[in-house]
Amino acid sequence: MAFLEYTTRPDFDSPVMIMAFEGWNDAGDAASWAASYIAEKSGATVFAEMDPEPFYDFQNTRPMVRLDGDSGRRIDWPQNTFSHGSLGGRELIILRGIEPQLRWRTYAETIRDLAADAGVEMVVSLGALIADVVHTRPATIYGSALTADLRDRLDLEPSSYEGPTGIVGVVHSATHVAGLDSVSLWGAVPSYVPHARSPKVSKALVERVSNLLDLPIPVDELGQAAADYEDQINVMIADDDDMAEYVTNLETEYDAAMSSGSGNELIAKIEKFLKEQ
Repeated sequence: MAFLEYTTRPDFDSPVMIMAFEGWNDAGDAASWAASYIAEKSGATVFAEMDPEPFYDFQNTRPMVRLDGDSGRRIDWPQNTFSHGSLGGRELIILRGIEPQLRWRTYAETIRDLAADAGVEMVVSLGALIADVVHTRPATIYGSALTADLRDRLDLEPSSYEGPTGIVGVVHSATHVAGLDSVSLWGAVPSYVPHARSPKVSKALVERVSNLLDLPIPVDELGQAAADYEDQINVMIADDDDMAEYVTNLETEYDAAMSSGSGNELIAKIEKFLKEQ
């Protein structure tokens, strides 16, 4: 795999690959934060990185320069790292990347080939998007799979989405064609705080991964961050009558959807967002 640089070659035993990409797929940094949190809790260490040169327009995704400890200068290039860890006896490969601008098929095939070589049994992507949801209610997580067997086994939804896609969709297509099971999880970030980091959605994504894979992932730290997040937004809207009314209307919509026993309206909002991108 010409575009990968390995630092070590772990002996894998049917790992699950969890992946998240900064950029279009990562509203509120919720997906990338969730992936980093899982990496930390699983004791994951980096074993491979992807060469950024073929995949990025560096005028759009610029490298960063910084001073090192010896008063020298160092350039940090866009990173796509693969880490290896374990939780509850299950091995994990965690890919933390940045959505590329160039050569998407080659990028996706590189991920697919690493997954196949490592004997990955399932690929789980984490994503986050902006939608008309409310911060005072549980974060909405939409999970889908391409095969009926996997949907039945894991209680997921079929995806009826057609339209523009991000790198998550391209990677899922590549892994599916290669015969790998894949699951896509999306969290919804409130549209009225699109740029704030969203630990509440990160926590919900981590909990969904924990339930999906039967992983013992503690979420106390994210729970406290999520509570602080809610408090900060409450303060922000307290003196804004229009925003307070908007939030109240969203709460009413959410409560009505939940009392009817169906989250289909919330799922429809997520798919509507995707179609409009």
